[in-house]
Amino acid sequence: MFDTLRRDIQAAKERDPACRGTLEVLLCYPGIHALWFHRLAHRCWGAGFLLLARFVSHLGRFFTGIEIHPAATIGPGVFIDHGMGVVIGETAEVGENVTIYQGVTLGGTSLERVKRHPTIHRNVVIGSGAKILGPFTVGENSRIGSGSVVVKEVPPNSVVVGIPGRITHRDGRKVEQKIDLNMTDLPDPVARTLQSLAERVAELERTIEELRRLLPTVPLSGAGDRSRHQAGELEGIVQSASQD
Repeated sequence: MFDTLRRDIQAAKERDPACRGTLEVLLCYPGIHALWFHRLAHRCWGAGFLLLARFVSHLGRFFTGIEIHPAATIGPGVFIDHGMGVVIGETAEVGENVTIYQGVTLGGTSLERVKRHPTIHRNVVIGSGAKILGPFTVGENSRIGSGSVVVKEVPPNSVVVGIPGRITHRDGRKVEQKIDLNMTDLPDPVARTLQSLAERVAELERTIEELRRLLPTVPLSGAGDRSRHQAGELEGIVQSASQD
């Protein structure tokens, strides 16, 4: 048990460049505290003290903002950085040396009492805000981009980004888009929506200009009331499009 605790401390010192030493980790790292609460709760759960296990887990959530079900399996060397809002479900399994950032959810997709949470293999990095939902595996050495929603199995040595999550790299080779897990270079759905709106506005402006060029050619005299009516309708369309 003490070897596992030492590995938890060492993982924080190795993977957080802001770390200044062991004492700082012991006193100021809620991710480490959450893991220790969980390891105690997990032992209680395994011994059959289920209510006590849930209470210890609840205390860990209260003090750290990180919720880990006492039945979940967490391997040695796991590092939860910042950690606020992390949720790890009952049947989740997290392998050794996994790194988890804030806001991550390892959630289930079933109401039945079966394996319903993901299995994360060793050396996986899960970016902030990512959601991994379902009873599938994320292969070792994979990376999950910030804000991604993963709902299907991820092979080893893969990079997954987007909603829903898609594999962009595997075994160091590009699969779809040229994008790496640089947390600042991921697809932005809001930017894409704004770009689509800008293109639509440009298209409407071109249509309005074309209608304005055609408007003077409509005969207003000598064609009777019908021509005047058609011209009035065309002018109304132009004005309505301009307001839009």
